[in-house]
Amino acid sequence: MEHVRPVPDGVPAKGAPSGGDAARLAGLLGKAALGDQAAFAEFYDATSARAYGLALRVVRNPAHAEEVTQEAYLDAWRSSARYDAQRGSAAGWLLTIVHRKAVDRVRSVEASTARDETWNREAAPIDHDQTAEAAHASLDATRVRNAVATLTDVQRQAVELTYFGGYTHTEVAALLDVPLGTAKTRIRDGLIRLRDLMGVAS
Repeated sequence: MEHVRPVPDGVPAKGAPSGGDAARLAGLLGKAALGDQAAFAEFYDATSARAYGLALRVVRNPAHAEEVTQEAYLDAWRSSARYDAQRGSAAGWLLTIVHRKAVDRVRSVEASTARDETWNREAAPIDHDQTAEAAHASLDATRVRNAVATLTDVQRQAVELTYFGGYTHTEVAALLDVPLGTAKTRIRDGLIRLRDLMGVAS
């Protein structure tokens, strides 16, 4: 696909598609996997508000959020053949891509800022206590990422949207096109698994 139409300016409102809409989105993504650009454009129109909203929530910058959203849709177009409806909703699959792109953008911006400040850090006296705390925090972050990677796809989507994306349980249910009880169960099961894994690693 050569390009994706730009996301409209402003922060769009979040909405919850019906079960029929969820099936329609999965069908559109299936057609996109066969090269149907019109189907993908329709998929984009139906999901771009939520995709942009999630990106903005993570990166906190409208311009970056628009870029992240475009990158996510290009990635979704190229990898649409890998979408498996048995492993989650089409909207949830897309939002997972958006979230990862947004996190990558945040890390990229932070890395750029860090490079600009490197000479200040190198010139400052070494505080061994702070260095130890930073190393410990880095190890903890690595452990969390490794633990999250072991979750099932549906658990990871729910946990990432709740604790990395900042969405409420009700909003997660709407974004993933599932009942509230199902969303809560996925979040709870994911957290139990994370707790067990982190406990083993401690």
